[in-house]
Amino acid sequence: MGRVTVRRKTTRLASGERTSRIDTLVVEEPLELRVAGDSLQVTMRTPGDDFDLAAGFLLSEGVITKPADIVSMRYCAGVDADGEQTYNLLDIALAANVAPPIKAAKRNFTVTSACGVCGKDSLEDVRTKAIWDLSEDATTVDPEVLADLPARLRKSQKIFDKTGGLHAAALFTADGELLTAKEDVGRHNAVDKVVGWALQQGRLPLRGTVLAVSGRASFELVQKAVMAGIPVLASVSAPSSLAADLADESGLTLAGFVRGDTMNLYTHDGRVA
Repeated sequence: MGRVTVRRKTTRLASGERTSRIDTLVVEEPLELRVAGDSLQVTMRTPGDDFDLAAGFLLSEGVITKPADIVSMRYCAGVDADGEQTYNLLDIALAANVAPPIKAAKRNFTVTSACGVCGKDSLEDVRTKAIWDLSEDATTVDPEVLADLPARLRKSQKIFDKTGGLHAAALFTADGELLTAKEDVGRHNAVDKVVGWALQQGRLPLRGTVLAVSGRASFELVQKAVMAGIPVLASVSAPSSLAADLADESGLTLAGFVRGDTMNLYTHDGRVA
Protein backbone atom coordinates (compact mmCIF):
# COMPACT_ATOMS: atom_id res chain seq x y z
CA MET A 1 0.00 0.00 0.00
CA GLY A 2 1.19 3.52 -0.74
CA ARG A 3 2.55 5.85 1.90
CA VAL A 4 0.16 8.12 3.80
CA THR A 5 2.79 10.62 4.95
CA VAL A 6 6.09 11.98 3.61
CA ARG A 7 8.90 14.00 5.19
CA ARG A 8 9.97 17.31 3.66
CA LYS A 9 12.61 19.89 4.55
CA THR A 10 11.12 23.30 5.34
CA THR A 11 12.28 26.72 6.45
CA ARG A 12 10.45 28.03 9.50
CA LEU A 13 10.10 31.74 10.25
CA ALA A 14 9.14 32.66 13.81
CA SER A 15 9.74 35.91 15.72
CA GLY A 16 12.24 37.01 13.11
CA GLU A 17 14.25 33.79 13.38
CA ARG A 18 14.83 31.49 10.40
CA THR A 19 15.42 27.79 11.09
CA SER A 20 15.45 24.60 9.04
CA ARG A 21 13.30 21.69 10.07
CA ILE A 22 11.72 18.52 8.74
CA ASP A 23 7.94 18.59 8.42
CA THR A 24 5.53 15.70 7.88
CA LEU A 25 3.00 16.09 5.06
CA VAL A 26 -0.04 13.99 4.27
CA VAL A 27 0.12 12.21 0.92
CA GLU A 28 -2.35 13.20 -1.78
CA GLU A 29 -2.43 10.95 -4.85
CA PRO A 30 -4.91 10.17 -7.63
CA LEU A 31 -7.03 7.04 -7.53
CA GLU A 32 -8.68 5.99 -10.77
CA LEU A 33 -11.78 3.86 -10.39
CA ARG A 34 -12.69 1.57 -13.26
CA VAL A 35 -15.75 -0.63 -13.65
CA ALA A 36 -15.11 -3.63 -15.89
CA GLY A 37 -12.14 -1.79 -17.34
CA ASP A 38 -14.14 1.35 -18.14
CA SER A 39 -12.83 4.47 -16.38
CA LEU A 40 -15.42 5.95 -14.04
CA GLN A 41 -13.65 8.55 -11.91
CA VAL A 42 -10.30 9.92 -10.84
CA THR A 43 -10.30 11.30 -7.31
CA MET A 44 -7.52 12.80 -5.27
CA ARG A 45 -7.24 10.93 -1.99
CA THR A 46 -4.95 9.81 0.82
CA PRO A 47 -3.92 6.18 0.13
CA GLY A 48 -5.50 3.62 2.41
CA ASP A 49 -8.95 2.03 2.69
CA ASP A 50 -9.27 2.32 -1.09
CA PHE A 51 -11.69 -0.61 -1.35
CA ASP A 52 -13.93 1.05 1.24
CA LEU A 53 -13.69 4.34 -0.65
CA ALA A 54 -14.71 2.68 -3.92
CA ALA A 55 -17.62 0.80 -2.33
CA GLY A 56 -18.86 3.92 -0.57
CA PHE A 57 -18.63 5.97 -3.75
CA LEU A 58 -20.61 3.40 -5.76
CA LEU A 59 -23.27 3.27 -3.04
CA SER A 60 -23.63 7.05 -2.87
CA GLU A 61 -23.98 7.14 -6.65
CA GLY A 62 -26.81 4.59 -6.46
CA VAL A 63 -24.88 2.02 -8.49
CA ILE A 64 -24.88 -0.64 -5.75
CA THR A 65 -26.97 -1.32 -2.64
CA LYS A 66 -25.40 -4.38 -0.99
CA PRO A 67 -22.06 -6.20 -0.67
CA ALA A 68 -23.06 -8.89 -3.19
CA ASP A 69 -23.32 -6.24 -5.90
CA ILE A 70 -19.50 -6.16 -5.99
CA VAL A 71 -17.89 -9.35 -7.27
CA SER A 72 -14.29 -8.22 -6.92
CA MET A 73 -11.95 -5.26 -6.58
CA ARG A 74 -8.31 -5.37 -7.53
CA TYR A 75 -5.41 -3.00 -8.11
CA CYS A 76 -4.20 -2.85 -11.69
CA ALA A 77 -0.58 -2.68 -12.76
CA GLY A 78 1.01 0.72 -12.33
CA VAL A 79 4.48 1.77 -11.18
CA ASP A 80 6.18 5.04 -10.28
CA ALA A 81 9.57 6.36 -11.43
CA ASP A 82 11.29 4.04 -8.95
CA GLY A 83 9.49 0.98 -10.31
CA GLU A 84 7.29 0.57 -7.22
CA GLN A 85 3.60 -0.30 -7.36
CA THR A 86 1.54 2.88 -7.05
CA TYR A 87 -1.79 1.33 -6.03
CA ASN A 88 -3.51 4.19 -7.84
CA LEU A 89 -5.68 2.22 -10.27
CA LEU A 90 -8.57 0.12 -8.97
CA ASP A 91 -10.76 -2.07 -11.18
CA ILE A 92 -14.18 -3.18 -9.93
CA ALA A 93 -16.29 -6.06 -11.22
CA LEU A 94 -20.02 -5.77 -10.55
CA ALA A 95 -22.51 -8.62 -10.31
CA ALA A 96 -24.26 -9.57 -13.54
CA ASN A 97 -27.59 -8.16 -12.36
CA VAL A 98 -26.13 -4.75 -11.49
CA ALA A 99 -26.41 -2.11 -14.18
CA PRO A 100 -23.11 -0.35 -14.90
CA PRO A 101 -22.87 3.36 -14.07
CA ILE A 102 -24.71 5.48 -16.59
CA LYS A 103 -22.82 8.02 -18.64
CA ALA A 104 -24.37 10.97 -16.77
CA ALA A 105 -22.89 9.73 -13.50
CA LYS A 106 -19.33 9.51 -14.79
CA ARG A 107 -16.72 12.10 -13.96
CA ASN A 108 -14.89 13.02 -17.12
CA PHE A 109 -12.10 14.86 -15.33
CA THR A 110 -10.20 14.72 -12.07
CA VAL A 111 -12.20 15.31 -8.89
CA THR A 112 -10.21 17.37 -6.41
CA SER A 113 -9.90 16.48 -2.77
CA ALA A 114 -12.04 19.51 -1.94
CA CYS A 115 -15.08 18.61 -4.03
CA GLY A 116 -16.73 15.27 -4.63
CA VAL A 117 -19.53 16.36 -6.95
CA CYS A 118 -17.58 18.48 -9.43
CA GLY A 119 -18.26 17.27 -12.96
CA LYS A 120 -21.90 16.40 -12.48
CA ASP A 121 -23.99 17.34 -15.50
CA SER A 122 -26.59 18.98 -13.30
CA LEU A 123 -27.78 19.25 -9.73
CA GLU A 124 -30.57 16.79 -10.43
CA ASP A 125 -27.98 14.12 -11.20
CA VAL A 126 -26.80 14.40 -7.60
CA ARG A 127 -30.26 13.85 -6.13
CA THR A 128 -29.98 10.09 -6.27
CA LYS A 129 -33.08 8.35 -5.05
CA ALA A 130 -32.49 6.86 -1.62
CA ILE A 131 -33.40 3.26 -0.88
CA TRP A 132 -34.21 3.68 2.81
CA ASP A 133 -36.77 6.04 4.30
CA LEU A 134 -35.13 7.96 7.14
CA SER A 135 -38.49 9.20 8.38
CA GLU A 136 -39.12 5.67 9.64
CA ASP A 137 -35.99 5.74 11.83
CA ALA A 138 -37.01 6.47 15.43
CA THR A 139 -33.42 6.98 16.65
CA THR A 140 -32.92 9.51 19.44
CA VAL A 141 -29.62 10.94 20.65
CA ASP A 142 -28.85 12.57 23.98
CA PRO A 143 -27.55 16.14 23.45
CA GLU A 144 -24.54 15.46 25.68
CA VAL A 145 -23.61 12.40 23.63
CA LEU A 146 -23.92 14.37 20.39
CA ALA A 147 -21.89 17.27 21.75
CA ASP A 148 -19.04 14.93 22.70
CA LEU A 149 -18.66 13.33 19.26
CA PRO A 150 -16.44 15.98 17.60
CA ALA A 151 -13.88 15.65 20.40
CA ARG A 152 -13.94 11.87 20.08
CA LEU A 153 -13.64 12.20 16.30
CA ARG A 154 -10.58 14.37 16.77
CA LYS A 155 -8.98 11.80 19.10
CA SER A 156 -9.37 9.15 16.39
CA GLN A 157 -7.29 11.17 13.88
CA LYS A 158 -3.89 9.51 14.12
CA ILE A 159 -2.52 10.88 10.84
CA PHE A 160 -3.81 14.39 11.60
CA ASP A 161 -1.65 14.39 14.72
CA LYS A 162 1.41 14.05 12.50
CA THR A 163 0.42 16.36 9.64
CA GLY A 164 -2.44 18.68 10.65
CA GLY A 165 -3.80 18.34 7.11
CA LEU A 166 -6.63 15.83 7.07
CA HIS A 167 -10.39 15.61 7.27
CA ALA A 168 -12.11 12.82 9.16
CA ALA A 169 -15.44 11.05 9.43
CA ALA A 170 -16.55 8.63 12.13
CA LEU A 171 -19.59 6.46 12.65
CA PHE A 172 -21.05 6.16 16.15
CA THR A 173 -24.02 4.39 17.67
CA ALA A 174 -26.72 6.60 19.15
CA ASP A 175 -25.18 5.84 22.55
CA GLY A 176 -21.81 7.18 21.46
CA GLU A 177 -19.96 3.92 20.74
CA LEU A 178 -17.34 4.39 18.02
CA LEU A 179 -17.83 1.93 15.17
CA THR A 180 -15.19 3.18 12.73
CA ALA A 181 -13.23 6.32 11.86
CA LYS A 182 -11.51 7.23 8.60
CA GLU A 183 -9.17 10.04 7.50
CA ASP A 184 -8.55 11.57 4.08
CA VAL A 185 -7.52 14.83 2.45
CA GLY A 186 -11.07 14.99 1.07
CA ARG A 187 -14.19 15.24 3.24
CA HIS A 188 -16.19 13.24 0.74
CA ASN A 189 -13.52 10.52 0.59
CA ALA A 190 -13.49 10.14 4.38
CA VAL A 191 -17.27 9.65 4.37
CA ASP A 192 -17.07 7.22 1.43
CA LYS A 193 -14.53 5.18 3.39
CA VAL A 194 -16.86 5.03 6.39
CA VAL A 195 -19.90 4.11 4.29
CA GLY A 196 -17.93 1.61 2.21
CA TRP A 197 -16.66 -0.07 5.38
CA ALA A 198 -20.22 -0.38 6.66
CA LEU A 199 -21.45 -1.72 3.32
CA GLN A 200 -18.81 -4.43 3.18
CA GLN A 201 -19.55 -5.33 6.80
CA GLY A 202 -23.21 -5.89 5.87
CA ARG A 203 -24.39 -3.14 8.23
CA LEU A 204 -26.61 -1.16 5.84
CA PRO A 205 -28.98 0.51 6.36
CA LEU A 206 -27.20 2.30 9.19
CA ARG A 207 -30.22 2.84 11.40
CA GLY A 208 -29.51 4.04 14.91
CA THR A 209 -26.19 5.66 14.03
CA VAL A 210 -24.63 9.12 13.91
CA LEU A 211 -22.10 10.28 11.33
CA ALA A 212 -19.69 12.89 12.70
CA VAL A 213 -17.57 14.87 10.23
CA SER A 214 -14.82 17.46 10.45
CA GLY A 215 -15.32 20.66 8.50
CA ARG A 216 -18.56 21.84 6.98
CA ALA A 217 -21.62 19.76 6.08
CA SER A 218 -22.00 20.02 2.32
CA PHE A 219 -24.75 18.69 0.06
CA GLU A 220 -22.63 15.72 -0.96
CA LEU A 221 -22.02 14.61 2.64
CA VAL A 222 -25.74 14.76 3.39
CA GLN A 223 -26.42 12.76 0.24
CA LYS A 224 -23.93 10.06 1.24
CA ALA A 225 -25.46 9.82 4.73
CA VAL A 226 -28.97 9.53 3.28
CA MET A 227 -27.92 6.86 0.79
CA ALA A 228 -26.43 4.81 3.64
CA GLY A 229 -29.54 5.13 5.82
CA ILE A 230 -27.81 7.23 8.50
CA PRO A 231 -30.41 9.25 10.48
CA VAL A 232 -28.14 11.85 12.13
CA LEU A 233 -25.24 13.90 10.73
CA ALA A 234 -23.16 16.08 13.06
CA SER A 235 -20.61 18.62 11.83
CA VAL A 236 -18.22 20.91 13.69
CA SER A 237 -18.91 23.65 11.16
CA ALA A 238 -21.78 25.07 9.12
CA PRO A 239 -23.99 23.29 6.60
CA SER A 240 -24.77 24.76 3.21
CA SER A 241 -28.33 25.79 2.34
CA LEU A 242 -28.63 22.92 -0.13
CA ALA A 243 -27.40 20.45 2.47
CA ALA A 244 -30.10 21.62 4.87
CA ASP A 245 -32.75 21.40 2.15
CA LEU A 246 -31.79 17.82 1.26
CA ALA A 247 -31.63 16.80 4.93
CA ASP A 248 -35.09 18.25 5.51
CA GLU A 249 -36.56 16.51 2.47
CA SER A 250 -34.90 13.19 3.33
CA GLY A 251 -35.75 12.99 7.03
CA LEU A 252 -32.15 13.38 8.23
CA THR A 253 -31.29 15.23 11.43
CA LEU A 254 -28.60 17.77 10.58
CA ALA A 255 -26.58 19.31 13.42
CA GLY A 256 -23.97 21.99 12.77
CA PHE A 257 -21.49 23.98 14.84
CA VAL A 258 -21.34 21.07 17.30
CA ARG A 259 -18.73 22.51 19.64
CA GLY A 260 -18.45 22.18 23.40
CA ASP A 261 -21.96 22.19 24.80
CA THR A 262 -23.58 24.08 21.93
CA MET A 263 -24.94 23.13 18.53
CA ASN A 264 -27.44 24.23 15.90
CA LEU A 265 -30.12 21.76 14.83
CA TYR A 266 -31.20 22.59 11.30
CA THR A 267 -33.60 19.75 10.51
CA HIS A 268 -35.65 17.12 12.34
CA ASP A 269 -34.55 18.24 15.80
CA GLY A 270 -36.93 15.78 17.52
CA ARG A 271 -34.24 13.09 17.36
CA VAL A 272 -32.06 15.08 19.78
CA ALA A 273 -34.06 14.39 22.90
